[in-house]
Amino acid sequence: MSDSRPIALDAMGGDHAPHEIVAGAVHAVRERGLHVVLVGSPRVLYEALADHDATKEIPIVRAEEALAMDEGALASLRRPRSSLAVACHLVRRGDAGAVVSAGSTAAIVATGRLRLKGQQGVLKPAIAVALPTLPHPTLLLDAGANAEAKPEMLVQFAHLGAAYAELAHGVEQPRVGLLTIGSEAEKGNKLVKRAHELLQGSPGIHFTGNVEGYDLLTGQADVITTDGFTGNVALKTMEGAVRYAFTELQESIGDSRLARLGAAMQRSRLRELRRRLDAEAYGGAVLLGLNGTVVIAHGSSRAQGISAACRLADDLSSSGIVTDVGERIAATHRSHRLW
Repeated sequence: MSDSRPIALDAMGGDHAPHEIVAGAVHAVRERGLHVVLVGSPRVLYEALADHDATKEIPIVRAEEALAMDEGALASLRRPRSSLAVACHLVRRGDAGAVVSAGSTAAIVATGRLRLKGQQGVLKPAIAVALPTLPHPTLLLDAGANAEAKPEMLVQFAHLGAAYAELAHGVEQPRVGLLTIGSEAEKGNKLVKRAHELLQGSPGIHFTGNVEGYDLLTGQADVITTDGFTGNVALKTMEGAVRYAFTELQESIGDSRLARLGAAMQRSRLRELRRRLDAEAYGGAVLLGLNGTVVIAHGSSRAQGISAACRLADDLSSSGIVTDVGERIAATHRSHRLW
């Protein structure tokens, strides 16, 4: 499937909006050959594009309102003409293939549900994050869309993740793990214990049991399902630990001439490892379960992260993966009524 529609980039969302967002759009267009439209205040965006001599390269769609990073789900109702809402409207109308935003996660989820609606059979959308395991990424979901969840939702997240892992990463019969505090079936709270029971009897799911926090990067599971609160805490803890480890490594290398020599000899491998563990290199997370492709970039994303998010959104849009995932979930729901 090919899709020549542009990526609708929310230029007003993110810690470094709009300048880093615009710089990311320019990089995506010039270096990746993508088609991007910026959504936001025309005056502000025109000035930012002028700094890159790109006023004729990237179109602007007017949206005078913007959602602040500290605004939550209710802001999507208070600001129906926000840059994020207009970007979603472009996708719903068929004028754009996907939405990319580095804005407030709560606002993105709420606006996406309001403007794009949930796919058939989907209880709640879930944020799927690709963790940098080898030979293919491990999908963690939900990574922050639903702080409160029911056991049936965790089962659905498992189905969403398994379908995405198979379609996007070519994983046959993805192994699904349930994130909790112990590998034994009886470990965890009521939510996890009931979800474990449901996953064991869920048709179409290759459930391999519980996984713990230290399993996130081991590749023990292809898909890890959890509630949005636990998933978001686990994800940010992992990101912080990786950042800390690299900072300590850099300082250790700088303390010794011999260490600097060894690092120079292993420079390419260290550079590749850092690139693989860099959250921005993956382009953000995918909000699965909506009638449209939505990519959530890291709130602190700089230009490179925004460009990578646009590339991910374009790949998903052009391949129709989000639609295919929805069709699988709908078929599973009709056949088995699992939730």
